Amino acid sequence: MTPIHHFTVETPVWRPYVTPVNLADATADQLDALKVTPSNTKVSDYLLVLAHDPESLRHRSPLFNAIMYGKDGLGRAERELGALGASVVNRCVYCAAVHAGRFNQLTRTTDRVEAIFRDEDAARLPTRREQAIFDFATKLSRCPPDAGEADIAELRDAGLSDIEIADLVLAAAIFGWANRLMHTLGEPVTDNRSA
Repeated sequence: MTPIHHFTVETPVWRPYVTPVNLADATADQLDALKVTPSNTKVSDYLLVLAHDPESLRHRSPLFNAIMYGKDGLGRAERELGALGASVVNRCVYCAAVHAGRFNQLTRTTDRVEAIFRDEDAARLPTRREQAIFDFATKLSRCPPDAGEADIAELRDAGLSDIEIADLVLAAAIFGWANRLMHTLGEPVTDNRSA
């Protein structure tokens, strides 16, 4: 397996540095935190690593789901764009691939992700709204205190409501956290075993 250091839309394999919890040996508390049911036994290595601390995982998953899949506020593709912006700034190849793929799927486009992967946080996107979302997510991810009142005004001028702005802050912020966990606990790799 070869570590991947460049952005790609192909989701890499994530190789953990910490041995994941083995589902067959998991405690009832770990299984509860993972929400494992007889019909849902495929769990990512990432979540199995996080299951070493079931109390934290029990809070992480509902929070993540509420932020990324909430029904009100920012649209799903725009949340993915915020997550993608954060992941690019934080150099998280795995998360960038996942959220780039979801954004492409939801928008049925590829040009925006191509521009982001080519130009990173200097990417120019075709609509003012997308540009404002991406610029804010990258700025917030580079240095949170640098994002301020003028940036919020730009988001409002681009058509975002207060709840949409709050959703964008949450999407970028949770990926600041998730990216750091991914970097610390493992690395994205190419699976060369089948070659």
